Parts: sequence; structure tokens; C-alpha cells
Amino acid sequence: MDIRYSANQKDVKRYTTEELRNEFLITGLYKPDEVVAVYSHVDRMVTFGCMPVEETVPLDKGIDCWHNFGTHYVLERREIGIFNIGEGSGRISVDGTEYKLGYKDCLYITKGAKEVLFSSDDKQKPAKFYMVSAPAHVSYETKLITMAEANHRPCGEAELANQRVINQFIHPDVLKTAQLSMGMTELKPGSVWNTMPCHTHERRMEIYTYFEVPEDQVVFHFMGEPQETRHIVMHNYDAVISPSWSIHCASATHNYTFIWAMGGENQEFDDMDNIYTPDLR
Repeated sequence: MDIRYSANQKDVKRYTTEELRNEFLITGLYKPDEVVAVYSHVDRMVTFGCMPVEETVPLDKGIDCWHNFGTHYVLERREIGIFNIGEGSGRISVDGTEYKLGYKDCLYITKGAKEVLFSSDDKQKPAKFYMVSAPAHVSYETKLITMAEANHRPCGEAELANQRVINQFIHPDVLKTAQLSMGMTELKPGSVWNTMPCHTHERRMEIYTYFEVPEDQVVFHFMGEPQETRHIVMHNYDAVISPSWSIHCASATHNYTFIWAMGGENQEFDDMDNIYTPDLR
């Protein structure tokens, strides 16, 4: 498991491009029949990736739970949200109950689930399971959420190149969780800006992953303090950690889709400190 320690905004001002990428960028999440995990000490959020091909893969494959979490199994004191963003459909077994996830379907698994297994329906078109886990103090209900069951919030304008739909999946308006919130934002063709005007939220951190990015195109993810902005160039299936003090928005050379995950003090979706765009530096 890759461990990322907390970075403060004063030090980040002096980071080189390589240091910025090493600290916040997450790549290589999908390796055949493996679980890749990145533990961030920012709110103790963990990003996972799993691409089952030939095998049924357990969530804890290659993970020393006692060393990394101080628990006997991954979700003993954690909850997790999972999206399938692979070419084909897949299945997740949670303590013997099986859930089928098509493209862009989401599964929320509550605290206390002991056995979580991943498989693909077609090894020629494997599922790619993108996951974010947060500490949890209470158990709710494991639930499959399809795109049709998500809460859809159209926003933005074509004239501002930010026309998009925010699809809230793991969200207080959809289901109860201890602290984790996740959703998927889809940009319309011709739109390339997300989360603009941008904001910070002091009480929550956020993790983004970008996909549906063509191979020959890139995303410019912006972060840093509003008056000390930085950027990270990202490719398809990359993820990025955004601390609470950092803005998090992006532009790209093509429209794209991204999944956002939040954890921290509260779950108020609109609890944010908006930045007046001309004030950015």
C-alpha cells in the first residue's frame, strides 16, 4: 500500500512538478487481478483500484490489514464506495450477497462487511472497480445505486464551456452513510471546465478520478490556495488528492467524466467557500 502523508499549503508553494505529482497524483490503479491501494493521511481516505481478469479478487489481496489499518479486515471500521468504470460489467460479492455492476453503476458497502470479492463477466472486457474508503463509526445499509437511481443536478452553461450534470450517488439525498460522499460529473461535448467557479471546503477533503479521457488528450487539474494555484497534468483513469485548503477544478483538451469522493467533518454538499474567479492567481 502506498502511503501519502499530509502536505501543508506553505510547503506546496515550493514544490517542483515532480514533487507535486508524487504527493497528490495517483496512477496505475488497474493491474490485472490485483488490488492497488493508496492511503492518504488527509482524513485517512484510501483510494483503491481493482481489475479482475482471470481471478475472483478479494479486497484485501496484498494488503496487511493489521499493519495498515490496525484492524482484522479492511472494512472493520471503514465504509467504501465503488464504481465500475471498465469496458465490461462485473460482480461484487459482499459476505455472500452478489451485486452486478454495469458501466457507471455504484455500490456502497457499509462498515463491518468482512468478505468483498471482485470478478468480471468477460475477461476480454474486464470491469474496472474504482473505490474510495473512509473511516466509519456506524453501520448503515449496503446498497447498489444505478445511474437511474442517482440524484441528477444539471448545471453550467455551454457558453462558459462548463455545461455538465452532477450525478449524486453516495449522498445524503440518496442514502445514509457515516461520512463518505461520492458522485459522478459528466461534461457535455464542447465543455471542458469542471467545478467552476472553483471553491475550497475547509471541513472536507476531496479525491477526483478522471475517465472517458481520449488517449491522446489530457486533463489539467488545478489545485493549491486560490492565490497560489498549481496544476497537475492527468490522463485517463488517473486520480488526485485535494486537501481541504486546496481548490479543485480542471480544464481539458476534450470533454470527460470524473468521480468525486469527499470525507471530513460533514456531508453538506453546498458547504463550500466559493472563490471569485478574477481573484484567482
